[in-house]
Amino acid sequence: MAINFNQNSTFNLKPINKESVRGEVMGLLVNGEEIAYAFQTVRDQLIFTNKRIIAVDVQGITGKRKSFTTLPYSKIQYFSIQTPGFMAFPDSELFLMFSSGFTATFEFKEKVDVGILGRLISQYIL
Repeated sequence: MAINFNQNSTFNLKPINKESVRGEVMGLLVNGEEIAYAFQTVRDQLIFTNKRIIAVDVQGITGKRKSFTTLPYSKIQYFSIQTPGFMAFPDSELFLMFSSGFTATFEFKEKVDVGILGRLISQYIL
């Protein structure tokens, strides 16, 4: 499924090496911004930095055209985590509710410690 922040969506994500996405987003990062975690759907990517979430939507058959969307943590009203426990478990979910009324649901299909993501987001919204 394409990552599209124009509608309430669910994204099935697998963790990937954060070094593998640097080339995709280096031109977007501001001074002091660092990539904390990176995830991927079939072709699209979701990157958590220390300042925001960046979605890379790969478009077209060739994948040469890409759309970049950014969501600053400052726009998150609240979030919720659903998991069997605060360790790395498959099938965990992270729900983010934004001030615009948009809700993003992130499903993690491989072992991901969503508690770490929750602490990262808390650091910037509390």
